[in-house]
Formats: sequence, C-alpha cells, structure tokens
Amino acid sequence: MRDCPRLFIPPDTTAPMVAGGMLELEPGQAHYLGAVLRQQAGGEVAVFNARDGQWQGVIDHLRRERCQIRLVERTRAPEATVGLGLLFAPLKRDATETVIRMGTELGVTRFCPVVTERTNTHRLNAARLESIAREAAEQCERLDVPGIDPLVPLVNLLAQWPEGISLFAALERSAPRPMAAPAQAGDCVLIGPEGGFSAREQDMLRARAFVRPVSLGSLVLRADTAAAAALALVGAGLKAVCDAGS
Repeated sequence: MRDCPRLFIPPDTTAPMVAGGMLELEPGQAHYLGAVLRQQAGGEVAVFNARDGQWQGVIDHLRRERCQIRLVERTRAPEATVGLGLLFAPLKRDATETVIRMGTELGVTRFCPVVTERTNTHRLNAARLESIAREAAEQCERLDVPGIDPLVPLVNLLAQWPEGISLFAALERSAPRPMAAPAQAGDCVLIGPEGGFSAREQDMLRARAFVRPVSLGSLVLRADTAAAAALALVGAGLKAVCDAGS
C-alpha cells in the first residue's frame, strides 16, 4: 500500500466511507491517476481524510476525467494532526510555496499569512497554495490538510488574539534562552518577512504577554528556512509532551 497513489478526499464532498462503497473522484484527481500515473482499472489507490481515516481502494472505472474507486477496507483510523499554527509574512512566490510545503510536512494545523511593515507582497494565490498543502499531505502521509487563512495585518491579529494560546515569535538576534514551558497543541509560531521585523514590531511583540520570543541562533536565516527551523524547535517540545501523555 505504501507505493500506491494516495489521494486526499475532502470530507465535505462525499458521504462517509464504508467498505464496498463507491467513491467518485474529482476530475483533476482522475486525470492525475490516468494521464500522469498511467493507472488503469484494477489498480490500488489509498484515499484519506481526518473524518474517515485512510482506506484501501481499487480503481473500478477510469476514463479521461472520470474515475470511480471501490472502497475495500480501512487501513488507518481517523486522526487529526496535533501540531502548531504558523503565522508568516508572504514571501516571493517560490519561498511562500516552500513554507506551505514544509509546514504541512512538519505538522502545521493552520497557516495564517500576515502583513508586516516589511512584507514584500500583498497578494496570494489561495488555490495554488491549497493545492500545495494537499499534495504535501498526500506525500507525508498525514490524514488532514491544513487550512490557509486570508491575508490580514499582523497588528489586527494580535489585537484579537485568543486567550490561552501562546505565540512563539522567532526574533532575529534574540538572546538564546531555554523555553520556560513547552508548546501546547494549538499554540502558534510567528516568523517575519525578508528583512525581519521592524524595531517597532519587535517592541510590540515583546509587550504582549502571550508572545514568547525564541532564538534561532546567531546566523541570519532566510525566511523560509526560519519557518522550518522555528517549527522544528517549538514542535520538538510539543511532540515530547504528546509522547509523554500517550
């Protein structure tokens, strides 16, 4: 099953999966199986989402952009990813796409693009980014796909920050110090734009009680590299807490 194609099925587009049930794929997924992967009727496919878990299926019918999958058995129980939210300033196109891909692989549960004083771009191709998140989820074998929020000013988001949620802010050249407490599921990580946060933004962040500054070392990282480093650093503590409680 590991080598067979793996496809995300949005739970709001289909009835709950059951053994023996038939599943109609989206035209794009049917095209991908037939034209790109050269699959044929009888081939095995894995389909998944957080509501239904992962199911082994067999291609019952495949023609052009029409494909039906016959569900055989469930191979993984439903499970939501336990991870962090990621606030990030949009970058150049390729770098933003890298953030979405790596973040999905590192367990980000939701992406929140924000406008900062040094943000270079104020436009995002939402459909493209959602497609990248879906493809990354299919590749890394998680059962859900993280959501991507509309672009909002950072100052507005901070003003409406929910109680009880910590925001781990990666601030350049912060004095290295251990985290007072590990992250909890639902907490968030914040990385800045190319060029970093302005002095005013750094002061604003440090003044918020829910903001927990973290250092990524003495070197200046690319923004997309910083996102992966911050998620790995903060997420390591989260994983340890989850493992201890399991």
